[in-house]
Amino acid sequence: MTTATSARRVRRAARLLVTDDAGRVLLFRFTFGGRSPFWATPGGECDPGESFAAAARRELLEETGLACDPGPAIAERGNEFVTAEGEPVTADERYFRIRVPTCDIRTDGHTELERQIMLDHRWFTRAELAGWHETIFPPEILTLLERAEA
Repeated sequence: MTTATSARRVRRAARLLVTDDAGRVLLFRFTFGGRSPFWATPGGECDPGESFAAAARRELLEETGLACDPGPAIAERGNEFVTAEGEPVTADERYFRIRVPTCDIRTDGHTELERQIMLDHRWFTRAELAGWHETIFPPEILTLLERAEA
């Protein structure tokens, strides 16, 4: 007996490691679909035809209110997951490091879906990242931050 399998769509995304003057990293808390809450970096899917760098710039402004040049990608990552809309995808992610002074984050550029599922954000210290009681994505965030600083 064989089962039909469908290929997952490749979801190209720019993810942002936003750090402040104190070395803390900005994460958003996601809560949706009966899943356990988790924290993740700002960022999101590239629009059709959009480069990773252009998506990083756009997502940074939309999700944080910060208008900064993301510079070059510092890391690539792939994984499989199910989106908030319930679509199984294979992620093709590029990570960008943005350093900003300690500042207030503006979320007025969030989409309706983001307003529903991204209800909180905070700046995390490295110690907090290492011992946080909820899941943090990407799991190797401390390694990515160390690599970005090298």
